[in-house]
Amino acid sequence: MTRIDRLRSALQTLNPTMLEIRDDSAKHAGHAGAREGGHFHVVIAATAFQGVSPVERHRMIYAAAAELMGRDIHALSIDARPA
Repeated sequence: MTRIDRLRSALQTLNPTMLEIRDDSAKHAGHAGAREGGHFHVVIAATAFQGVSPVERHRMIYAAAAELMGRDIHALSIDARPA
C-alpha cells in the first residue's frame, strides 16, 4: 500500500464526498524532512465540515491522519470545504 493509499484510507473516516490527494514530494527532494515522509496536498469535501471553522476542519484531518504523521507524511497542505 502506498503512502497515498494509506492517507486516503485514513481520511475515509471523515466520509468525504470528494477527495483528491497530490504527492508533492518530488518538489522537496533534498529537504531534510523529505526523508521522514512525503509532502502531500489534500482537497477534501465532507458534510462533517458543515458549520465547522477552517481551523477545526484541519484539526479533524490531522486527527484522522495522526498515525501517518512523521512516518508517511512530513508535510500536509489542506483545502477542506463543506460538502
